[in-house]
Amino acid sequence: MYVPPLGKGILPQEAAKHHDKIKEDVLSRALQKSNLEIENVDVIAYSAGPGLPPPLITTANFATQLSKKYKKPLVKVNHCCAHLEIGKLTTNARDPIFVYLSGGNTQIIAFVEGRYRIFGETEDISLGNLLDVVAREMKLKSPGGPEIEKLAKSGKYVELPYVVKGMDVSFAGIQTAAINLLKKGIAKEDIAYSLQETCFAMVVEVTERALAHTGKKEVLLVGGVASNKRLQEMMEKMCEERGADFHVVPQEYSGDNGAMIAWTGLLAYKSGWKANFKDKIKPRWRIDEVDITWI
Repeated sequence: MYVPPLGKGILPQEAAKHHDKIKEDVLSRALQKSNLEIENVDVIAYSAGPGLPPPLITTANFATQLSKKYKKPLVKVNHCCAHLEIGKLTTNARDPIFVYLSGGNTQIIAFVEGRYRIFGETEDISLGNLLDVVAREMKLKSPGGPEIEKLAKSGKYVELPYVVKGMDVSFAGIQTAAINLLKKGIAKEDIAYSLQETCFAMVVEVTERALAHTGKKEVLLVGGVASNKRLQEMMEKMCEERGADFHVVPQEYSGDNGAMIAWTGLLAYKSGWKANFKDKIKPRWRIDEVDITWI
């Protein structure tokens, strides 16, 4: 796993070098764990976007090499879509409102008329990015979310902006306010607690609105931030009050992982799905641009 230096975020070129360095070892360990030979593999799938171009193209090139060498079909996978599909697979959720929270994305999603539709999203930075940036300002290790969660357990509330605009949310102003409080000497524990209570309440609010709008009866929490216990607690309480089932992707599959890409690639391949772009990667590939042929 690529871990950026203390006090810094992900450096795209460094992440790409890391991926290139470990690619053969990762493949070898995956085959060993699954007790398979590469010849037994039916399909090669890779994340084509969205994401940072240098790491994306590094893995795309490796997947292309494997596809040509072993004469296996090659499938481009939408990274966001893969988070949703691994969540459904591991929880047996059928047709939920997806709450997708990660370092790169904050979206409220539901399957409607052949596509995953975005009912609400961040207008600026993602929730995971907010937590990471504030954690870096606090000189905490990366990823920052779990460190913020630890601090929050002994904190008390201080006021932060609460920004919900219809079905969308905004975190940039909250990030600035939190950093300013830190500079004023407010305790890290209090800032961490308040960040969680404020931001999670915002996400729960727009999720509840999406439930009411769509009439769906399930909520599925996916993405790296999904492992936060306080977020799970708040979301579950809302679901109980609305009579909806609540699901959380297992922590092993909440962050970015190869299993979710492989599973979604298999679903796409078996349904005859084809990407509608020729480039190897599409860094700004939105989930609502993907025709979902396997549902």
